[in-house]
Amino acid sequence: MKSPDELKKLATDTLLLEAEAVKKLAERINQTFVDTVSHLVASTGRVVVTGIGKSAIIASKIVSTLNSTGTPAVFMHAADAVHGDLGTIQREDSIICLSRSGNTPEIKALVPLLKKGGNKLIALVGNMDSYLASQADFILDCTVEREACPHNLAPTSSTTAQLAMGDALAVCLLSCRDFSEADFAKFHPGGALGKRLYLRVSDLSSQNPVPSVLPGDDISKVILEISSKCLGATAVVSHEELLGVITDGDLRRMLERTMDLDRLRASDIMSQKPKRIEGSELAINAIQLMEEHKITQLIVTEGGKYAGFVHMHDLLREGLL
Repeated sequence: MKSPDELKKLATDTLLLEAEAVKKLAERINQTFVDTVSHLVASTGRVVVTGIGKSAIIASKIVSTLNSTGTPAVFMHAADAVHGDLGTIQREDSIICLSRSGNTPEIKALVPLLKKGGNKLIALVGNMDSYLASQADFILDCTVEREACPHNLAPTSSTTAQLAMGDALAVCLLSCRDFSEADFAKFHPGGALGKRLYLRVSDLSSQNPVPSVLPGDDISKVILEISSKCLGATAVVSHEELLGVITDGDLRRMLERTMDLDRLRASDIMSQKPKRIEGSELAINAIQLMEEHKITQLIVTEGGKYAGFVHMHDLLREGLL
C-alpha cells in the first residue's frame, strides 16, 4: 500500500497531466474545427458517433451531450458496425469517429465502409499520421504527450482530451443553434437541472393548504391554523388583503414575552410586510429569497393577492436543493 503522501502525489500528477492535455487542445482550435462546426450546423442529418474500447465510452457520452443540447445524435459501436449496425447510418448523417491510435483493426475495417456511403467523416484522433486521419474529411487533433497512467498505457489523458473536444463541439453547436434555457428544460423535464429552468412557484404552492386568519382572531385560532395546515406559518388577511404573517417562531417569541394570551390577537404578533413571491416566478428564485433572508417559507401571491405558501420542503422534494 502506498503512503498517504505518495497517493496524494499520484492523484495530483494525474490531474495535472490531464489538465495539461486539455490545455494543449486549445492551441489546436483552428479553421478545421470551425469548418467542422459549420458542416454540422448545416447538416440535415444526425451525428453518428463511434469508437472502440474506452473511446466508445467517451463516444457514448458525447452523444448524450449532443442530444441534450439540440443536436440529434446516435451512438454506434465500431465493433458492432460491421455486424449489422451500419444500418444505423442514414444518407444525410455525419460521422464522428474517436480513436487514440487511429490504426486499430476495427477502425481500419470500418472506415472504408463509412466512406463508401458518402457520409462526411470527422476524426477525433490522437495520431495525425494514422489511417483514420488520412481518410477523414475533418480532423480534430486530440494528441496527448503521455497518458496519466504511470505505465503510459491505460487511456486516461487521451480519453479526457476526447471528452473535452466533444464538449467544445457541443457548446459551439448549441450556441450556433441559439439553444436556450427553455430548450434545455424541454429536453430535461424530469431532472433537477431542467426543473430549475421551468418549475414555477405556483406549481408547488398549489399543492399546499392555504392557511389564513383574520387580524382579530385570538391566539388559539392562530395556533390551530398553523398546526393543522403544517406549513409552519399562516397569513393574516382581511378582505383579501394581505396584512402580515405569523410563523411558529413568532409564537415562540411571543410566549417568551408574555403568558397572558387572552387579550392577544393575530394583529398583535404578526410580522408586517412579509417576504413574498409571485406564483409565476421560477421556483429557483424562491430558494434564493429563502436563503437570503434565512427563512423556510414564503408567502405566494397571484397578481398581488394572497394565494398560499411555498415551503423549503417543497423545494427539497423536487430535488432543487
